[in-house]
Amino acid sequence: MEARRSIEDACKRRLQKIKVKEVGVKPLQLPFQEKSTNCKFHPLKLVLFLIVIGTFFLILSSNSVCQNKNASDSRQHFVNRWIWGASDPRYISDVDISWEEISQVLEQLPEKKVVENIGLLNFDEDEIIEWRQVVPSANQTVLHLDYAEKNITWETLYPEWIDEEQENEVPSCPSLPKLEVPRTRIDLIAVKLPCRNEGNWSRDVARLHLQLAAGGLASSVKGKHPVHLLFITKCFPIPNLYRCNELVARKGNAWLYKPDLSVLREKLQLPVGSCELALPFGKTEEEHSGSKRREAYATILHSAHVYVCGAIAAAQSIRMAGSRRDLVILVDDSIGEYHRSGLEAAGWQVRTIQRIRNPKAEKDAYNEWNYSKFRLWQLTDYDKIIFIDADLLILRNIDILFRMPQISATGNNGTLFNSGVMVIEPSNCTFQLLMDHINEIESYNGGDQGYLNEIFTWWHRIPKHMNFLKNFWIGDDEVVKAKKTHLFGAEPPILYVLHYLGYKPWLCFRDYDCNWNVDILQEFASDVAHHKWWKVHDAMPEQLQDFCLLRSKQKAQLEWDRREAEKAKYVDGHWKIKIKDRRLKRCTDRLCNWKGMLKHWGQKNWTDDPFFHPSPPTLKTNKTKTASLSGI
Repeated sequence: MEARRSIEDACKRRLQKIKVKEVGVKPLQLPFQEKSTNCKFHPLKLVLFLIVIGTFFLILSSNSVCQNKNASDSRQHFVNRWIWGASDPRYISDVDISWEEISQVLEQLPEKKVVENIGLLNFDEDEIIEWRQVVPSANQTVLHLDYAEKNITWETLYPEWIDEEQENEVPSCPSLPKLEVPRTRIDLIAVKLPCRNEGNWSRDVARLHLQLAAGGLASSVKGKHPVHLLFITKCFPIPNLYRCNELVARKGNAWLYKPDLSVLREKLQLPVGSCELALPFGKTEEEHSGSKRREAYATILHSAHVYVCGAIAAAQSIRMAGSRRDLVILVDDSIGEYHRSGLEAAGWQVRTIQRIRNPKAEKDAYNEWNYSKFRLWQLTDYDKIIFIDADLLILRNIDILFRMPQISATGNNGTLFNSGVMVIEPSNCTFQLLMDHINEIESYNGGDQGYLNEIFTWWHRIPKHMNFLKNFWIGDDEVVKAKKTHLFGAEPPILYVLHYLGYKPWLCFRDYDCNWNVDILQEFASDVAHHKWWKVHDAMPEQLQDFCLLRSKQKAQLEWDRREAEKAKYVDGHWKIKIKDRRLKRCTDRLCNWKGMLKHWGQKNWTDDPFFHPSPPTLKTNKTKTASLSGI
């Protein structure tokens, strides 16, 4: 009897210690498949045990236990996945795996690289079995990742607005489950990624989650042990997380990377989306100690000599703010020698580019050549570029942005970033990626900003003060308008960058913001911001100020708008102001009777003839020889 009792006690202790070691095995199978003649359950006890367990999980998953929706979803999610074996359709990939492609890609691993342990993520049971045939010498570790909560959408990761200044709340991003680090060291992490066939495929929470989780596991490796990542996907992985210059090999849907783990770690420390600031608000005065040789500010002019003045003022503002980084400007053949000489005198290194046509734009449309901005990625003599539009002023030093990765920018609308100020990392293969998809990817606004938002859907939010738009939204109350006006004119400056929308200051009378005279442009009108720009203009050498003179046709346009405002009796009353702008007396073309032009205004006439717009002599500057950017 004592012997029998000790055997029964041992059986009970064994049953208490049994744990499910592999998720792929159904939990209810393990305890009852022990082959021991001494440990048997009575059938009735077994049935009662199953009923109790089932009832427990039914209560656990019931919404009546707790009214908190997130907690309820989490429990139901746990039950569905780990108990009943259900999968989340968001994570399912319908890509047809070519094992031959995988074998060919793995052959590109370095000869001395021996794959001993492979981590497999998001593969089904049949595919896991197949992996054992492809790399029979390696051990396979099935990686298990908890699914993201159902209430986490792309809009929650990339909200249009967050409380950057933490006046009412501290912005925070929802957490995404991380992979548990295996005890064995992983040499190769293989991941199967979903890619929906419809548009917006890259704004996919599950797809992002899998890539971040795989990167987190890779970056957890200590020391210099190399780790490779293999993505099985129809669509390209996140290009600014897994950089194209880290791509070892690609064959069909198989993409093999060897990431720089130190760089990967830095990027994974950033917030998961734009739901938090990647560069904390109020901590932007810190001195950046990066290599000045490999960092530069850059802008671009194509088919728009009227922006030359803006670019000259932007360069002046960068120097006034204290930055000593290189200034690089890309121009095409439409920018003549006279205007190039002014840009060089302002400090820009002028580089000639071959324009890139937007294949979806109409001929002579405003956006016909704006894909020329992709040439910025060919500036490979620099590691980091802060791109700035030519219609803004730098009011405070923003060199700290060189610490940020590609793409760092301010929010625009919805889940999108504004490309007026952004950090990029030049790379010829990234340029090639941009070129490869221009015929298939649709830009939401028909321009480069919309296109870049489709390529770089994973981006990092910087404070809006680093690209503050000069405008008043419809619906802004007087308190909001007063706050913006204060920001525009504050001395010393509060804003870092002021971005001029609407009519540009140099194309207006200097007496006031001419956006007041056009009904649909009044939301961009601010005399305070207008005078801020002219303060920078007046600090420029006189020979550079000459690039901001008004042509006769622009003078006529301004007077026409003023008279229309007078007829409409706009309540702001700017049309009553007597214009004293000295540029009205300076003629830059052979048609100086601009008031006479008003008699035929709106008609297509001889004033459109470029003959009447000759360029003055080129300024003498110390020109530097730079290579042109072309190709494709």
